[in-house]
Amino acid sequence: MLLDLHKLRGDREHIERTYPPSVFDPQDPNYRVASPVELRAAVQKLGGDAFGVSGHVKARLELECGRCLEPFGLPVEADFDLRYVPAVANTGEEEQEVGDEDLSTAFYREGMLDLVDLLREQFVLALPMKPLCSEDCRGLCPQCGTNLNKTQCACTPAWEDPRLAALKSLLTQEKEN
Repeated sequence: MLLDLHKLRGDREHIERTYPPSVFDPQDPNYRVASPVELRAAVQKLGGDAFGVSGHVKARLELECGRCLEPFGLPVEADFDLRYVPAVANTGEEEQEVGDEDLSTAFYREGMLDLVDLLREQFVLALPMKPLCSEDCRGLCPQCGTNLNKTQCACTPAWEDPRLAALKSLLTQEKEN
């Protein structure tokens, strides 16, 4: 879903689009787009070849829980404000310092802005570091693999910390007395 920046009517144009989940090829194994994606944005010519794109995205992603491996939904509502400049080949000959404005700068090629790439970037920024279906997720049993959120297993931990063996012997002595 490309936007031709050279065909903008005037210096500012508003965009309202809804993209079906099928547009987002599952390139990222960390999430899946589970609902239509609503995009509201304003594209503004900033001067020269630079454009400003600000707006709001609303979607629902499906993630896999980091503890129990069950799928769960994550609502995403994100605002963005980006500056787009033409992509140029980096020769690597000269070092450049990254400034604060560079953190919100993105690139377009051949006068076309890929809105789907913009949305993918917003999805990745919205992902939690450790996706959990709930804060109190109990995860999987390390012995048998049972989902401890659904059922309880009869497994007991096989490994015990050898540094605590002396304390454990005190507990067993105390029970005998």
